[in-house]
Amino acid sequence: MIKFQEIKVGDYLIADNDGDKNHGEVVDINGDEKQICVDNGVQEFWYELEQLSAIPLDEDQLLKLKFHKQVNDDGSVKYSKGAFRILTPAQNEFSHFEIWYRDERRHITHPINVHNLQNHFYEMTKVHLNDESFD
Repeated sequence: MIKFQEIKVGDYLIADNDGDKNHGEVVDINGDEKQICVDNGVQEFWYELEQLSAIPLDEDQLLKLKFHKQVNDDGSVKYSKGAFRILTPAQNEFSHFEIWYRDERRHITHPINVHNLQNHFYEMTKVHLNDESFD
């Protein structure tokens, strides 16, 4: 389950509207009611935390976010978006990896979700991570 404090405007999540699950972007947060407004590309709708789930981070998600992929000679894979880098030990191995931007490096020691990566990206770059970042 996602923690309410982890969710930021701009994060991508899966919203469940009576069994109809759609990927969407958080566009507003109501802290008093603990509700999150998600735009699924067709409409914006307010959801309870229980109706939201995370999108696991994998290569497909990075490519959707327009990261560029480079396979290294040792089998490790580097994904880049502007000066932001992700280095995984092997293809689709996201259980432990490293991220860095300029002089700041972070070691991630467990699988994370797309919204967690978006939050790391924003903290490090001060730019929201979406499919248009650094274009």
